[in-house]
Amino acid sequence: MKWEDNVRKVVPYVPGEQPQKKGIIKLNTNECPYPPAPMVEKRMKEIAYEDLRLYPEFPEQTSLTAELAKYYHVKENQIFVGVGSDDVLAMAFLTFFNSDKPIVFPDITYSFYDVWADLYRIPYEIKPLDENFCIRKEDYMGENGGVIFPNPNAPTGILMDVNTIEEIVKANQDVVVIIDEAYIDFGGVSCLPLIEKYDNLLVVQTFSKSRAMAGSRIGYAIGNEKLIRYLNDAKYSVNSYTMNRPALAIGAESVKDDAYFKEICGKIMATRERVGEELKALGFRFPKSYSNFIFATHESVPAKEIFEKLKEHDIYVRHWNKERISNYLRITIGTDEQMDALIAALKEILGK
Repeated sequence: MKWEDNVRKVVPYVPGEQPQKKGIIKLNTNECPYPPAPMVEKRMKEIAYEDLRLYPEFPEQTSLTAELAKYYHVKENQIFVGVGSDDVLAMAFLTFFNSDKPIVFPDITYSFYDVWADLYRIPYEIKPLDENFCIRKEDYMGENGGVIFPNPNAPTGILMDVNTIEEIVKANQDVVVIIDEAYIDFGGVSCLPLIEKYDNLLVVQTFSKSRAMAGSRIGYAIGNEKLIRYLNDAKYSVNSYTMNRPALAIGAESVKDDAYFKEICGKIMATRERVGEELKALGFRFPKSYSNFIFATHESVPAKEIFEKLKEHDIYVRHWNKERISNYLRITIGTDEQMDALIAALKEILGK
């Protein structure tokens, strides 16, 4: 059909399976296994039905941006909020990556990056991780149109130290550098303080993982006031009211409840370390994780086989048929009970 000649065709991002069966153990999408903060539940009950007929607060001056600014000790005009960090990152691609030069990101990383680049017709170069799945800083110091990578990286969980990130930012001051910190709260050190030193650095985080609010779709970026203004200009040119009133309200409450936030992160990290030792005893190996998942391969049994057999036990983990990582599984850290069930199933599958 002739009209198809003018269709913008892309290969979309494919998320982890979302099985609708009851009673499954879902360890494939890095959701938090614990509920959001109690203050979130309380605020949800207070949200009036009548509020739904109204537009949200003026987008860049909300209760959410106010609480985030207070929490991170920055100005409100240094914060951009969006419908999950995916929305924030997509808007950042659209806004900042407009050079004829290619942007750069790793070969093993969040698989939405090349989708956005293709969608927005942004040239890009993929930089291979080294044999230990680590980013080679030298690969990001040549001429380019922008830099983006997660820290910790996904799906490996490997953390880069702040000093190395600063070297990359310093070497790329003529372009925007985006650090995607979706998993930074699980033992990593944020590079956020660097925004005071480098006006080209944008740090992106999310409520979906450590704040247990994937269903509310809240993400945010923090950076120089000019970067944020450019992001808002692009956002208002697409849709001024991207976030709904309930999400803004409960997001603000989540930020206030810092004690609960730290408690939940601590629980997940403790479970991750315990389960890591049990996986090693079963013959798995994996890089040290600073995320809420473990990226593991088995010494003798193929990942695809383990993946399929776990599904027979109603346990879902993530597997990719991709070069270099096809023999790895990404296992989200669930509750202790869920992880005990995983270990029991793996022992049965592996004949241990």
